[in-house]
Amino acid sequence: STAQGSSVATETFNAYNGFYTNGLTGNAGGIQWTATAPGNLYAGLGYMSTNNAEALLTFNLSPSVQGVGGNFFATDASFAILPAIIGVQLADGSAYVGYATTAADFVGFYSTGAAISSISVSVAGNLPAGTNFATVDNLYFAVPAPGALALIGVAGIIGGSRKRR
Repeated sequence: STAQGSSVATETFNAYNGFYTNGLTGNAGGIQWTATAPGNLYAGLGYMSTNNAEALLTFNLSPSVQGVGGNFFATDASFAILPAIIGVQLADGSAYVGYATTAADFVGFYSTGAAISSISVSVAGNLPAGTNFATVDNLYFAVPAPGALALIGVAGIIGGSRKRR
């Protein structure tokens, strides 16, 4: 899908299954993501999750993107979905906190300024403690079209030369 000179790339996580050490990398539409979490990672059923309960799941993005979103929720150790409070935060501090009850719950961010270099997901709210795993499905990246990137670069050069005069 495309909008205003950008395209959307999707990581479904369907190609991942089992335990992974930190630094797991993948690629969707030319965007390389690297996943990390205290205690490493676990994947199954098309979901990417932490291997330790209540651990923070982080995706670093290269190159940075203008938009990112996904289906963020909590699961138990068997990937059964648990209703929980989720937190989704970008490297610049932009954040969302809400209640997720299904694998279809969506959170997304779009920046008209600084590019987005990482996104982190946390879960809280269920008792007993130790049963909530931050989980993501369908991570989406808004990628400017190559021509749009060139125009942004040219606009920066022209804008910069005007400021120096």
